[in-house]
Amino acid sequence: MLAHYVAGLDFTARVLSLFGWITSEGCIHSIWMVIMTEQPKGRNQSDEGAPTAGRMQQKRNIQIIEWEDLDKRKFYSFGVFMTMTIRATVYPATLIRTRLQVQRGKSLYSGTFDAFFKILRSEGVRGLYRGFMVNTFTLISGQAYITTYELVRKYVSQYSEDNTVKSLVAGGSASLVAQSITVPIDVVSQQLMMQGQGEHLTRFRLNSTEVGKSKKVFGQTRNIMAQIFAADGFRGFYRGYVASLLTYIPNSAVWWPFYHFYAEQLSKMAPSDCPHLVLQAMAGPLAAATASTVTNPMDVVRARVQVEGRSSVIETFRQLIKEEGCWGLTKGLSARIISSTPTAIVMVVGYETLKKLSLRPELVDSRHW
Repeated sequence: MLAHYVAGLDFTARVLSLFGWITSEGCIHSIWMVIMTEQPKGRNQSDEGAPTAGRMQQKRNIQIIEWEDLDKRKFYSFGVFMTMTIRATVYPATLIRTRLQVQRGKSLYSGTFDAFFKILRSEGVRGLYRGFMVNTFTLISGQAYITTYELVRKYVSQYSEDNTVKSLVAGGSASLVAQSITVPIDVVSQQLMMQGQGEHLTRFRLNSTEVGKSKKVFGQTRNIMAQIFAADGFRGFYRGYVASLLTYIPNSAVWWPFYHFYAEQLSKMAPSDCPHLVLQAMAGPLAAATASTVTNPMDVVRARVQVEGRSSVIETFRQLIKEEGCWGLTKGLSARIISSTPTAIVMVVGYETLKKLSLRPELVDSRHW
């Protein structure tokens, strides 16, 4: 018992030191050097190397449940519930991130927690969920992401057995499809997010004569959509589309290589009896934090293009640097990491659980967790 306790403390200390290294200067360059110079590992090489390396391979060689193994009816049913739960959990952090990114300097909020308490005091809990109803339509894009990811992964496997390559290509492709559906929803929901304390920062404001709970919920969405269409036409709903692609395609594509890197590092530090799923659950948030840090500058630009009605990504970027310096590129980063952490955990743990629950009945006994 004491030996397990000491091993656990040592593992925790190593993880904390790894996280400290993540935030240090030059870590991203170092990680990419490791990833780019790593030799692809074929399936027949899992038993090679030192005993420690062999144990790592055995822990990592868990059967992957592929697309053709799934009962699609169960998969989509459970998937909708899972996606809805995630979005309801992280939505307040998404709203706060949007307001922080759009504000000038610190004119409204000084940080993530300051924004949270100010919104809670002045607008109540409902203020943290402005635009949530229309944002639930992103469930469609969530299912499109899952489907595209699995199908592209299956296609790439015909040309490469490297899991990192399959995940990187599939992740980027899935984001391309999902963002084509998500951007119009984001444009409307972000305008609703900015109402209340942040309404002076957006081009569109709600009609104050709207009354009644039902009318208020759905009437606000119609009001904003009518204003966007009147001002910019159909193209207004795809404002910031290029910026979104430049943000989320790299974010999804980058997440997977970093995820595999962190999982490997954690498996080296963990006790030999540490469950593989625990390592995955820890690697997911670390990868999400790294990917969020790498792509946050473009996410700030995307938010401003969509909320302020700008048409040039480059000009928005230049103005941001001119007005707020390089620190302006980090706005909303902590809120973004907070919102991405539960998403990453569910992607790694929940998604694999979802796939196991969705296995075709005849395959249940042939797969081991």
